[in-house]
This record gives sequence, structure tokens and C-alpha cells, in this order.
Amino acid sequence: MTVERINTLVVGAGQAGIAMSEHLGKAGVPHLVLERSRIAERWRSERWDSLVANGPAWHDRFPNLEFSCDPDAFAGKEEVADYLVAYARKIDAPVRTGVEVRKVTRLKGRRGFRVETGDGVIEAVNVVAATGPFQKPVIPPVIPESAGIAQMHSSAYRNPGDLAPGAVLVVGAGSSGVQIADELNRAGRKVFLSVGPHDRPPRSYRGRDFVWWLGVLGLWDMAAPAPGTEHVTIAVSGARGGETVDFRQLAAQGVTLLGRTSSFAGGAVGFDDDLTRNVNAGDANHDGMLDAADAYIAANGLDLPEEPEARNRLPDPECMTNPVRSLNLRDAGIGTVIWATGFGQDYSWIEADVCDERGRPRHQRGVSPVQGIYFIGLPWLSRRGSTFIWGVWHDAKYIADQIAIQNGYAAYTAKAPAMTEPA
Repeated sequence: MTVERINTLVVGAGQAGIAMSEHLGKAGVPHLVLERSRIAERWRSERWDSLVANGPAWHDRFPNLEFSCDPDAFAGKEEVADYLVAYARKIDAPVRTGVEVRKVTRLKGRRGFRVETGDGVIEAVNVVAATGPFQKPVIPPVIPESAGIAQMHSSAYRNPGDLAPGAVLVVGAGSSGVQIADELNRAGRKVFLSVGPHDRPPRSYRGRDFVWWLGVLGLWDMAAPAPGTEHVTIAVSGARGGETVDFRQLAAQGVTLLGRTSSFAGGAVGFDDDLTRNVNAGDANHDGMLDAADAYIAANGLDLPEEPEARNRLPDPECMTNPVRSLNLRDAGIGTVIWATGFGQDYSWIEADVCDERGRPRHQRGVSPVQGIYFIGLPWLSRRGSTFIWGVWHDAKYIADQIAIQNGYAAYTAKAPAMTEPA
């Protein structure tokens, strides 16, 4: 059996893998990128039809190529996928599609790894896992299959017309859950939205998008999250040109807000008594961003328009003042439950000691404790922006530099010391 050999193998051809390829190429590192489907496949087949990027096109891009849409627009999911394909073509990335990586094991007695794929065996000195943070949809084991209700993860949702008739319970109030609930409500469905703890930044303030505010306030470059905030849900949307998520406004438009989903018994879903606390905490996060922006404007003498209406609040809706603690699915006419509850990671294909007891990669800025194994595209890999297109590009440069440095050490050959004759 012929064994292919390469210095560095990148697994995954999404934004992380493409960025990795660019910097490896610039560093002169021979490499290959394997993708089990198409470039940027998850953008095409694992997102709902109307999804747009959460950041404007001028910001959420690689430095060397602009989107074809208006810079202040929010690119649609197909536009993002096409952009990544175009970028791979621009840098002549050596991407091989339709090849699944099944197992990575260390070579015995020498540096490198044996990589088993659906297309044969490859030996690589280095392996970069660029499969990203959205690998395994997580559905909490709350409602059993025996309940006889259609359940799906948000990654399987496409549009309102594809769902079973009836009302919809959306669990999770991050960007995906909020946008899906809003879309369903606008399509005429009765919607219940389970709201957990979240941050709720303003979409824009005083003429600047919140991504700009995060930049000038130094928040994109935070090296580590505050304790207890590593997995805080962010409720932000680029839909309809970008709008600030407002849960009271959603309730005013007909969405019934609920607390965090916690139990199921007798055909009814139970909810924690935390809805008002969660919404108020999101409001405090929103206002904290406004305060920081106002302080920055004053300190730097910027001439940006006042926007006092950004602090306006609708009255608490009935669903907040008299929260529903239990909801019988049949009585409420619910035909579908959509779980917008995030993703887990799966690195079981790497047979090396690179993950902790919970299966999370152990690394320092993407460099694992096992020589030759690297990770890219993970939340907080080096900074807050690490999962964004522009952020992963900077992380990829650092990892490519580390690979080139190690290749340099491996290539070094010391001259043999001169032998001297005894006197």
C-alpha cells in the first residue's frame, strides 16, 4: 500500500483551515488540507436558509479579500461559503475535498503521525485540527423521544415551511435561537422562547456597529474570559440589516418568553423561575456597553451623534410579570421543539493525549502538549475574536510560525566535533 507523506496535514477546510493554509504557504511549509465534504460545508448545509453573518462584511473577513456585498451589509450564508471558496482559490490552497479523516495515531520510533483517511493513509509530521467549534449538536436529555413530539437541533432547522404544523418551542436565546424564534413568529407561528442567561450587546450605537466598539475598547483582544463567562450566550443579530435583540420587543410582537428549560414530566415542560433575572442581566450588559462607549467618546473627543433612545425600555410583558413555569406541549399546540443549545467538540479521531477528561483540547494558543498536534478555530484560542473569520486568520499565523520553528529545529544538523590525536 502506497503511503503519502506531507509535512503538515490540516483537517477541515472551513475558515480555520483556509487561514491555516495561507500562513503555512507563506512560511514555506509543505502542507495539505483535507475536507470531508466541500469547502465551508457547514455554512451551506448546517444552517437555516435566511442566516446572515453576525458581523458586517467590512469586519468579518480575511485581510486580503473583501466581500462583494456592501461593506456595511451582513453577508448571507451562501455568500460566506462562496467567499471562503474564492479565498482558497486566491491563495491556491492545496485542498482535497471528499476525504474524511478517520484516525490519527503517533508513529512509533520516529516523529510524526499516521493518518487514516477514506482515501488511504498519509504520514504527516504535524496535524492541525481545524474542524472548528461547531462539531456535535447538543440536545439536552430533557424531553424523551417517547413524548411523541418532533425535536431538532437548530443546525437542522431550515425554514418555517419545513416544520410540522403547530406552535414551536425554541430553547436557547443566543443568536441562533433568537433569530429562529423571530423568523417563525413573523411567519405566523405561535412561538415560545426559553431564555437563559445571556449577554445582549447593542447592534450599533451612536453610528458605530458593536464590532467597532469591541475593537476600540480593546475587548476583541481580551486574552481570556472573565471567570464564569467562558460559555456566556451572546444574543446578537444581523437579520434585516442588523437589529439590537430586544426580548421585550419580541414579547410585544407575540412571542411568549419562558425561563430556562429544566424538566419534563406528564407531557409538560418545566421552566426555572429566572426569566426576569435573565432579561434584566442582559439589559445590564447592554447598558454597560453603552456606558463604555459614551466614556470612550468623551475621552477621545469624538463627534458622534447622541442616541438617548438606545436606553429606552418597553414595559415588562405579561410573560415576565406572571411567568409560565410549566407548559403542556399538547395543550399549547406545540408541534416542534427546536434546541438552539450549542455544540460539543469531538476529537476522538486523534488518538493522543491532547484532551482533558471532558474531551476539550488542551493547548496554549493552539499548541497542544503533544508535539506536532495543533488546534485552530476554537473559542478563546488566543482572544475573544478567535472564532471569527478575521480572528482565526491571526491565530493561524501564530500556529504556522510555531510549526516553521519546530521544522527548523528538526532540520538542524550539528557538525561532528573534530577528532584530535593523543599527544
